[in-house]
Parts: sequence; structure tokens; C-alpha cells
Amino acid sequence: EGGGTSSSCVAAPRDRRRKVGGQGRTTRDAAETKGKGSEGKGREGMNAATATTSTMTSTMKMKMKMANHGMGGKKCLARATQRGRRAGGVDVRAAAAGFVPDMPRRQLMNALLLGAVGLPATSMLAAYAYFFVPKGSGGAGAGVAAKDALGNDVKSREWLKTHSTGDHSLTQGLKGDPTYLVVEDDGKIASFGINAVCTHLGCVVPWNVAESKFKCPCHGSQYDRNGRVVRGPAPLSLALAHANIGEDDTVLFTPWTETDFRTDEAPWWS
Repeated sequence: EGGGTSSSCVAAPRDRRRKVGGQGRTTRDAAETKGKGSEGKGREGMNAATATTSTMTSTMKMKMKMANHGMGGKKCLARATQRGRRAGGVDVRAAAAGFVPDMPRRQLMNALLLGAVGLPATSMLAAYAYFFVPKGSGGAGAGVAAKDALGNDVKSREWLKTHSTGDHSLTQGLKGDPTYLVVEDDGKIASFGINAVCTHLGCVVPWNVAESKFKCPCHGSQYDRNGRVVRGPAPLSLALAHANIGEDDTVLFTPWTETDFRTDEAPWWS
């Protein structure tokens, strides 16, 4: 029993060592497994970190590209804005300087329009004005031809055939004023014509055959047979004009600038 006891005691420690060894191996295996797991986890973490870094790097590259594109767009926008400002500055300076686009063409069109309207209008105005200008007979300074009621030149011989001694008949005289031709007692046309415009307010004074005088119907002024004022309110005598016979027998009126034979005074109308 003693021997058996010792064998069993010896076996017991061995068994314990085997158990311990087994436990140790088990522990080491667990540690190795755990280490391997940790190492795997570490590798997985490193791989994840690397993937994350790669992703971040790609993202940063994309952002940089976008930023570069954005900077390019901003530069283009800035350049366009600067060009627009320059162009605007040119426009402003041009406007300030009075520059108008296509001004020569506009001036040409305005000139053509003005010519198209102006020429016909000028011709019409000239013809209208010429209508009121009395025609003259003879050369320069010959005088203005007297006109009858129909606008024809007065011929001395023809006039005396229908106008007897003492006749005072109206004709068109200087400046188109109504002017009386007088037939004197010797049967000839007097050397003067009498302007029929009243010196009071400008009425045309008719010849009163019955009283042999001029009587103004407006305010009662009266003038004798030669046009000298004899009753107011007219302050002055009727104006005179020279009446001469031209070479073609036309009666011509010329301005009277000498002393008024009726009053022996200087002519008030000249």
C-alpha cells in the first residue's frame, strides 16, 4: 500500500503537471488565438483606416478639382465683369462725349428728309410771295406798272378811252397799295397818283363823285381832289406817287420823295 501510495502520489503530480500543461497550452492557444484575432482586427482596422484615408483623399481631390473649376469660373466671371465694366466705361465715356451710334447715317437721312420736304415747300412759298410782288415794266428804276382790276398793265391810251376828265379810279400801285389815277382837265393822266389808304386808321377812302372829294366811311375824314386832308380825324394828307408814261404806253408808278406840292412840306411817307 505504501508503494502504491507513493506511485499514486507520483502520478498525481504528473497528472497535475499534465493538467497544468494542458491548461497552459490551452491558455497559450487562447492567447495566440486572441492575438491572431487582435492582429486580424488590427489589420481590419488598418484596412478600414486605409480605405477611409483613400476615400478622404479622393474626396479632397474632388473638392480641389471643384475648387479649381470654381476658381476658373470665378476668374472667367471676373474677366467678363471686367470686360463689361470696360465696355460700360467706353459706353459711358461715349455717351458723355455725345457720341451716338450711326450718327453719319442718321444725319444723311435727316438731310434727305429735310431736302424732300424743304424744296417743295420753298417753291410753294416763293410762288405765293411772287404773287404779291407787283410787276415792273422797263429797265431798273423804271417804276412799277399800274394794274387795273383784272391785274393787267394800265396803258395810257386805252385808259383814257374809258376814263374822262376829272376821273379818279383805283389801280394797284407801289407795294400793292390801292392808288388813284387822276385824269386832269386837259384829258391827260396826272403826273401823280394818290394813295387811297386813310392816314387815320388805314381804311380805303372812296372817291365821292357828287362832292368831288374823298370821304372816309370809317370815321368821316375828308380829303380834296388832290388828296390833301380837309377834315379830321385824319392827321395827314394822302400819300403821293409819281405817275409816268413808259415807252410802251404803260403807266408807271415811282416813289415821291420831293416836297409835297399840296402842303409845301417834306413828304411824311418817305
